[in-house]
Amino acid sequence: MKTLIQKVHLENQQSFACREYVTPSFETSWHKHEEYELILITKGSGSLLMGDFVGEFKEADVYFLAGNLPHWFRKQHQKMIASATVIHFRKEIFGEHFLALYEMKNIQTFLNKTHGIQLENELKKNITALIKTLYTAKSYSRIQLLLSCLHQLSISRQYRIHTNNFAGTKDKINPVIEEIFDFSFKNYLHVVTLSQVAEVANMSIPTFSRFFKKNVKKTYFDFLQELRIGHACQLLTSTNKAVLEICYESGFNSWAHFSKKFKELKQVTPSRYRNEFRKEL
Repeated sequence: MKTLIQKVHLENQQSFACREYVTPSFETSWHKHEEYELILITKGSGSLLMGDFVGEFKEADVYFLAGNLPHWFRKQHQKMIASATVIHFRKEIFGEHFLALYEMKNIQTFLNKTHGIQLENELKKNITALIKTLYTAKSYSRIQLLLSCLHQLSISRQYRIHTNNFAGTKDKINPVIEEIFDFSFKNYLHVVTLSQVAEVANMSIPTFSRFFKKNVKKTYFDFLQELRIGHACQLLTSTNKAVLEICYESGFNSWAHFSKKFKELKQVTPSRYRNEFRKEL
């Protein structure tokens, strides 16, 4: 699964982009771009891949992604309409010296991080309002609103860090990591052994295990199980299949292991996850 390098188009007389993406434009492959991304999900739900993070997105979620952080928002099922308001900008639009000003210290520190985060609580509420206003703003107001977003992001800790210092965020993604991800996305619903994936990486099993942990900050099987739990979440919310059936369809061969891993990652049982999702509809 080679990472697509996406070029963000700017309209005339604009220094950064703020657009709405609606199905089918919402759907993208695994990609990255130099621009920072601030995204408000306005409709739909589904799977989210962000660096080495595997999870789900839903309507009203807000995320901030560092430049060159590969990601993928995949809607829950084919017929669903999904949409988002997305801001793309480069650090360079502020010029060489502006972010070096003392008053901009917090924003500069924030932008130097290479993480992908999900906003929460009051920060999420405030940034949502700013994004909605920015979408229709013109001229100077656009820059003012973008700086307001960055200021609030830089002084708040009301967010969850989903991925940090992902391999290749600053430079090109290691091609071996891409090969491993490609193999994993194609095979995670089947039995996968360390010898198989080590062979894909052209490494011994011990060397591969150390390499993956160093670059992705988790073991390979932890990553694989996150993919499987993500798939299970999709089935729980988009089908009426029995939970036990979903367990086996998601690549697990043990109900006890599936149930334990699901609760570790989602803090609820599979049945409760399904029930809570349906309450929100």
